[in-house]
Amino acid sequence: MAGEGPNWQGLLKWSLSHADGSNPSRNLSEADKKWFKEAMEAQTVDIVKRMKEITLVMKASKEDLESQGVTDQDIQDMLDELQEHVECIDMANDLHKIGGLTPLLGYLEHSNSKIRAKAAEVITTIVQNNPTSQNVVMAQHGLKSLDKIFTSDTDIVACTKALGAISSLIRNNKIATEQFIRDNGYEKLRDALTDENVRFQRKALNLMSYLLDVDKSRREFVLEAVSSSHLASSSDGGVREAVLSILLDMARDKSGSGKAAKKFSKEKEKYMKKVLQERVKRITEMSEEDLVAAKEEIRLVEELWRVCFCGPSPLVKKGIVVHDGENELSELPPDVASKHFEPPLRAWAAANMDSEKKDEAPLLIGPQKISM
Repeated sequence: MAGEGPNWQGLLKWSLSHADGSNPSRNLSEADKKWFKEAMEAQTVDIVKRMKEITLVMKASKEDLESQGVTDQDIQDMLDELQEHVECIDMANDLHKIGGLTPLLGYLEHSNSKIRAKAAEVITTIVQNNPTSQNVVMAQHGLKSLDKIFTSDTDIVACTKALGAISSLIRNNKIATEQFIRDNGYEKLRDALTDENVRFQRKALNLMSYLLDVDKSRREFVLEAVSSSHLASSSDGGVREAVLSILLDMARDKSGSGKAAKKFSKEKEKYMKKVLQERVKRITEMSEEDLVAAKEEIRLVEELWRVCFCGPSPLVKKGIVVHDGENELSELPPDVASKHFEPPLRAWAAANMDSEKKDEAPLLIGPQKISM
């Protein structure tokens, strides 16, 4: 059996016959016990032991790996396997204990951009919602290494993966967030918005939204960055949604007072008018199929309009309503309050609606099957 591997078909039948009540219970023979044990052990890997083996490979010099015939693709496959192991938070924390985190961070400086990108992706998995590993990575200057890739790598995939890792590293971690902001994080995210890669733009906008949620002091900067990028009119729906989400948070934020706050409020109001007018126009021109795909955007536009103008948007009067289910459109709740109130922006909104009517691997490298 060792040469051919376990008989999984036989194991399945054996398991079912002893679990469905079709046969009376009986004591297993020694032969059955041995067969079952060998079948299970053949597919079981000691994860910590395997991670130690991977750590040894990551610590090996480039020359030693090349002498063993290890290719860059082998290393990428090994990192794929490592990522599966560290999806468990305990295994993620154990990686540092067995000495594997330091060489993994070293791969962020590998000459192969695909390995740099994959290393960043593994780090994302390790630190996501994991304060223990976040703090360890910060202590080993992981943020600095990721930031270097994010801002200066020539490979956009590596840049995007590094940005994703930064987002997971600093999220809900006060020390890491403050460090990123001190290192001109807002400015770096603004620069990222100028890149044409929409995935990169989405990640930058999402992280900017998070920072804005914990640091209201940079609202003016974020508004300027978003408005100057013209991403509210992006051809990518995800990018438009990210922009609208930021604007909605800003519209709901009533904090601040004094002349500076009033000036910002007027600038915010002016930009939101422009965005809403343009998005309503584009949405009304969409096909039925595109409307289904744009359900989240429609919801955000409607919510933003109601926050700004205390009433339903022109989309409701035009028969376009937000998506309530996967493929269904549903009516919004009736507007029972707007007729009794006339906020300052309603005059503009009404005029706007009227005008619209006109117009196998060496050195222990290779995929391993795990049974948990």
